[in-house]
Parts: sequence; structure tokens; C-alpha cells
Amino acid sequence: MQCRAAFRAWSVPLLASVATLTILPFRSTAADDAERVPLKIPDAIAATEAEMKAYSEKIEHTDFKIKMTPIPGGSFVMGSPESEENSRDDERPQHEVKVDPFWMSTYEITWNEYEVWGDRIDGFRRAAFGTAATPRDKVADAVTRPTPPYTDMSFGMGKRNNPAISMTQHAARMYCKWLSAKTGRYYRLPTEAEWEYACRAGTTTAYSFGDDVGQLGDYAWFAGNSDGKFHPVGQKKPNPWGLYDMHGNVAEWVLDQYVPNAYAAHSGKGIAVNPLEIPKTVYPRIVRGGGWDDEPEMLRSAVREGSAEEWKEQDPQIPQSIWYLTDAQGLGFRVVRPLVEPSEEEKAAYWDKNDPIQLDPVELDSNLE
Repeated sequence: MQCRAAFRAWSVPLLASVATLTILPFRSTAADDAERVPLKIPDAIAATEAEMKAYSEKIEHTDFKIKMTPIPGGSFVMGSPESEENSRDDERPQHEVKVDPFWMSTYEITWNEYEVWGDRIDGFRRAAFGTAATPRDKVADAVTRPTPPYTDMSFGMGKRNNPAISMTQHAARMYCKWLSAKTGRYYRLPTEAEWEYACRAGTTTAYSFGDDVGQLGDYAWFAGNSDGKFHPVGQKKPNPWGLYDMHGNVAEWVLDQYVPNAYAAHSGKGIAVNPLEIPKTVYPRIVRGGGWDDEPEMLRSAVREGSAEEWKEQDPQIPQSIWYLTDAQGLGFRVVRPLVEPSEEEKAAYWDKNDPIQLDPVELDSNLE
């Protein structure tokens, strides 16, 4: 995914500084059991991998649903061989990885789904229709949300069923925290290993459809066919497991810190089980899949890319916003839900506990008063 400093330079974002937002913990006590009762979706209930089904997660008080695809647990060889055309050093050594079963969103998270949280649409709709907040709503409303931008964060490319873009990893993680509270089911970003496992879908080739780059246009939006913009999700062919846009359209956040030689730590040590490179610094974090502005080699299943501070180049604030990456106009995300729900402490770690403390300019100003 390319930094877009030279792209759409006519639209330099000015990000708003408004009311201070406080990060509150995800509440979980016996007295709050009502807040944790999931929305009733029969196909979302599974105790074993064999019981997992595709389902659509409804975002309450809206017409929007997030379709979830079951991904079986299993092992695969992560990374690329030296013989793969355009392979890079940070994709080696190849190593065997085992991941547990999970659901993954069939499509990248769209603007429709993202702005219910980011623009507080759920709360406005409750107020407009006189709908009482559910116990889940009260917890979800306490999750911190972005300060409003002064500009259109789709940069003129359109919203609705297009993939949401230009959010920081922090913003994507907070969306997962909000979605979990809103639905009563646990969601997070995928790990890098989960992402590549789901992308490959049992294949060992450069792309999930094989090695023939001539077929890429059937499966992906990239620099050669995108006409300089992203496109509505799900228009191309899916991979063998039914996931759309794993190659191209927008690159996607995963949880891990980017460490160029991370794979060397697993070499010769047997199977790595559910590996995660825990983030310790804001940059660089890993993005996967390549986007609409990338060349074909950047859309390969094994490609790893690290985020950079330059992805905020057009943000004039000092310090710059923790929510927006003004120059990452080809970056979005999708969510996963593990079959086995983790402990409350583990949930907090995936959402924000291991995230270095970040504050928006307005929050810094308020701390000085």
C-alpha cells in the first residue's frame, strides 16, 4: 500500500479537535450479565468447529449486517519460498504455523458499518425513533470514538458499501471493542498468521488462485484495473474459502507489530501455535493484502508491509490524530471472531491493553488545564 502524499493533494484533511473522549474498560461483572447477552442469531452459536456456520451479525438499530465466514482450524506453511517471483526477505524463512478455528468477516468493513460507530449513527437513530438503549448499547456507548474530521475521509471515492479507509490501527481496534459490546460477541482484528492462513485458504501458491498473475484482475482491484480508486466490496471472485478482496481493493490491518526478521524466531522450533508479535510501539504495525493502488507483487498472499508515520503526512495537527491516517487511502480492515472466546484480560489485550498510550491533541490540551 503506497503512501498517498502526492495523491489528491487538493484535499488536505484538517482533523477536528472537539470534546475529550475517555477510554473506559469493557465492563464484565456478575451484575452486568444483561450487558453481555448476545443478540439472538442461531447460526452464530457453536461449541465445536463442526458446528460453525456462516452467519450475519446484525448491527442493532440499523439495517446493516456483517457477514461472517467460518474458517476451520489447521496448519499451514507461512511465508514464501525464495523461488516465488518477487518474494522478499521478510517473508522468510518459511515456517509451519497452527491456528485455531475462527470466523472472519466475508468482506472488508464498509463505510456503512464503520460509521455507525465513528459517526455515532446508532445513538442518533435511537434518539430519532425514541428507541430505548439496551444494556449492550450502554456499554457500547462508553467505548471511545473518533473525533470528527473536517474533510470527507473517503477522499471523494465514495462511502456506503465501499471499504472504510484511512483509520489508524488504534481506531480499528476500538471499532472491534465497540462491535463486541454492541453485539455481545467478541470481535477483534486478525493476527498476521490468521490473516495469511485465511487468505491462502489451503493454497501454497503466490496468490490464492495460483501463480498466474494474469488472473489477478478476476480476483482483485489493484493499480492495473482500479481506475485510481477503491470499489464496493465483493465485486470480484472470492478465494476458495469464500472470502472476498483478500487480494487488493484495500490493504488490511492485522494485530501484529512489524518485525522484518520475525519469522527467524520460529525457524527450527517446531510448529508455531497461534503466533502474535505483540505491539510495543505505535510504528510499524503490519498491514496485509495490498490495495487498489499497488502493483501485483504487493498483493501476494505472503507480502508483509509495515505502517509508517508518513501515513499521516497531510495531518497538520501537532501532535497528529490517533484516529486518522490521511495518506493511507488504500488501507482498511476486516474482523475475526475466535471459536473459543478468550478471558476478559485477553480481550483487553487484543483491544487496547498492549497499545502504547495515545492521546488526541484535544485530550492533551485538556490535561494541561
